[in-house]
Amino acid sequence: MSVLRSFKASDLFKFNNVNLDIWTETYDIGFYLYYLSRWPDLCYVQEAPSGRMMGYVIGKAEGQNTEWHGHVTAITVAPEYRRLSLARKMMSLLVSDKHYRGFFVDLFVRCNNFIAINLYEGMGYSVYRRVREYYGNLGVGKGGRDEEDAFNMRKPLSRDIAQRSIRSNGRDIVVNAHDVS
Repeated sequence: MSVLRSFKASDLFKFNNVNLDIWTETYDIGFYLYYLSRWPDLCYVQEAPSGRMMGYVIGKAEGQNTEWHGHVTAITVAPEYRRLSLARKMMSLLVSDKHYRGFFVDLFVRCNNFIAINLYEGMGYSVYRRVREYYGNLGVGKGGRDEEDAFNMRKPLSRDIAQRSIRSNGRDIVVNAHDVS
């Protein structure tokens, strides 16, 4: 039986099987350590009985006033452990109204990651807007550019009684990445 536990700094030395995947956005070690020190209660790993990392989620709380919200910074599951509802279980820890009393939870997902989009929609998220060229340049596309668009998806929480944090036409709203905070 696997264990869902808090993410520890030492996990950074054993998450390559999870991070080395085309759908996973990776960051430098300092980025992960900042999250672990600032929002330790929003960082979890799923670990197999062997000690092998199965997946992880990291999040944060940000914004002001009615934009105060939880943000899923990264959620990923190693390819060999997908389709076991691990992502759904880990995400449920961040979507709780208990932690920071936000108005909504949001995340960014590649527009062509249909499996993840379907998962998030099944969990109550909807597209708030499309962000042009959100994902970085690897220099392998046309003219050395290969930026990909992202959907900014949101799920309202109980504090957002009027559901102002979502919109029905989010796929039609397009913004540039530099306009997104």
